[in-house]
Amino acid sequence: MKLLPALLLSTLAAVSPLAAADSYDIVVYGGSSGGITAAIQAARMGKTAVLIEPTKFLGGLTTGGLGATDIGNKKAIGGMSREFYANVFKYYSDAAKWKQQTREEYYAKKPHGNTGSEDTMWTFEPHAATEIYDAMLATVKDKVTVVFSERLDLKKGVVKKGSRIVKIVMESGREFEGPMFIDATYEGDLMAKAGVSYAVGREANAMYGETINGVQKVKTVHHQFIKNVDPYVKPGDPSSGVLPGIDPGDIGEDETGDRKLQAYNFRMCTTDVPENRRDWEKPANYDEKWFELALRNVEAGDARISWAPSWMPNRKTDTNNNFAVSTDFIGQNFDYPDADYATRAKIWQAHEDWQKGLMWTYAYHPRVPEQIRAAFQKLGLAKDEFADNGHWPRQMYVREARRMIGGYVMSEKNCKRREIVEDSVGMGAYNMDSHNVQRYITKEGFVRNEGDIQIGTRPYPISYRSITPKAGECTNLLVPVCLSASHIAYGSIRMEPVFMVMGQSAATAAVIAIDSGKDLQQIDLAKLKEKLLADGQMLDFESPPMPEHVSITKEKLGGIVVDDMEAELTGFSSIGHTTPGFVGEGYRHDSDSLKGEQKARFTPNLPAAGQYRVAITYTALANRAESVPVIIHHADGEEKVIVNQKKKAPEKDVLIPLGTFRFEKGKTGWLEIRNEATTGHVIIDAAQWLPAK
Repeated sequence: MKLLPALLLSTLAAVSPLAAADSYDIVVYGGSSGGITAAIQAARMGKTAVLIEPTKFLGGLTTGGLGATDIGNKKAIGGMSREFYANVFKYYSDAAKWKQQTREEYYAKKPHGNTGSEDTMWTFEPHAATEIYDAMLATVKDKVTVVFSERLDLKKGVVKKGSRIVKIVMESGREFEGPMFIDATYEGDLMAKAGVSYAVGREANAMYGETINGVQKVKTVHHQFIKNVDPYVKPGDPSSGVLPGIDPGDIGEDETGDRKLQAYNFRMCTTDVPENRRDWEKPANYDEKWFELALRNVEAGDARISWAPSWMPNRKTDTNNNFAVSTDFIGQNFDYPDADYATRAKIWQAHEDWQKGLMWTYAYHPRVPEQIRAAFQKLGLAKDEFADNGHWPRQMYVREARRMIGGYVMSEKNCKRREIVEDSVGMGAYNMDSHNVQRYITKEGFVRNEGDIQIGTRPYPISYRSITPKAGECTNLLVPVCLSASHIAYGSIRMEPVFMVMGQSAATAAVIAIDSGKDLQQIDLAKLKEKLLADGQMLDFESPPMPEHVSITKEKLGGIVVDDMEAELTGFSSIGHTTPGFVGEGYRHDSDSLKGEQKARFTPNLPAAGQYRVAITYTALANRAESVPVIIHHADGEEKVIVNQKKKAPEKDVLIPLGTFRFEKGKTGWLEIRNEATTGHVIIDAAQWLPAK
């Protein structure tokens, strides 16, 4: 009899129905940042864990390009999550890790909130995150088994007995069993297949007593078109059809719910170092009609650079979406959460094709102005990142997919600290942040984005009941990533440091449940809290409720007012809402960084020639810059005025007068705020031209 090779025998055994399931104390499905901390915490508490990752790499977005950590108040981050960022600090304390610049050169620009004076660092290269996670996992290698390239079988992947999961089954036939399970994926497949209730899309405001959920046509002012752009294939002719990516129909009334999602993209790691830069290439399947909207937008005069590169160490970036037509593939992900793997792969590939095609378009298309082409040619994919994937990020930014409907649904009220939970397992602190959801046609016949909402929060506790299903649905599953929250609350929670916090807390609860022989919904919450605090988790700290700021309208100011959302920006991508006294939906600032590289030009459309009093608005605080240069370009030349933004406006006013100047009719005059030679945050909000009497 001919013997079969040992490798083939092992493969047959793996798929044989007679093969025993792999057994662990805790089964973690999803090697995201939250999955990694869950597995490590289980091991640190003396349990065995398996970390099952459907792809070939760990870390999700943290290792997949998102190196500019978003969190808001960093005091809210504790436990193993903070340990990770302390490890980033240690990693970059080694001079050998700095290849393209020195540590001192990098910190001189105070990138993304880093000051260089703490024991944590919040920006990093993708490969650095991988090395750090690998080192953390190596310390528990005797208790954590990492399994790559195993996907849950979407038809028979979850076997339950009553309210408990007995085992999960992979597409390969491999099975994993244990007393506790954790779904740490961005999609929530294990949760869904376990029969746990979940939501997809946006709730109506009325469902949870919110104000910024559901359709938001009126409040969507960020990442918006500032020029009128025609949406039709043949400009001005509705019968010719609409350009790709624009909804031709009724998108619903404000505050109503839908099953639509905020947009996905890839967080690109780019560099301006020529020898390490891969220039943008035109995709083989490039279809120009998909980029016609971008071309018409720049031809209409939108000169803003439509991306947001945040600088990481070694002259690299974490590059995100910015402005009207950018890396977000708006409206093309609605089917993703509940889709099968093949459909998801098509959606994933479409996003990749879009983003690569857009980069080439902005960098090389002859219809794009030279200034924009030069900006996109300056940066290209870093050759020393993602070498196994053509230097392209391995993880798509799934900003939200399914969201569990658990024992407690976090909402806008929690994010504003108007409702505070007592069973905290960690904190959120970022803005309530939804990217645009869709594009539609206004009644005037122009294209407009809808769905981008960015509203401030106070640091707030997240409920244990929000990472556990209802007891009647499943009693041995925790969900630290697709947790229980409304769309707009999830927009604040969905940050990688928070997922790390939630993953650690989920594993802690799982171990307590195993040791006590109780269901997750019945464990001793006092014991859970005691252990979380002992492990350095931040569960809450005193913070006043978020005030209901009533913004100042342009109409109330009078005259001709240009808001920051209508300005031509170079930089100034950080948005604020927390300090009252601003015009419109918020204000922008330079993050006290990239000095001399950021500016904002406000151009009014004046109805007549004549003398105008020019004034600006900003929110004054002690951390503002004292010597902000403001250039006024008028009919008789230019005037430079230095503004102290620590100084408040006169009593009962928000306007800071700059002087009276003569202007011609139309758009020949402008005002420009710069951040050169400044120390402190430079704020831009609005500029006013008031006819002089």
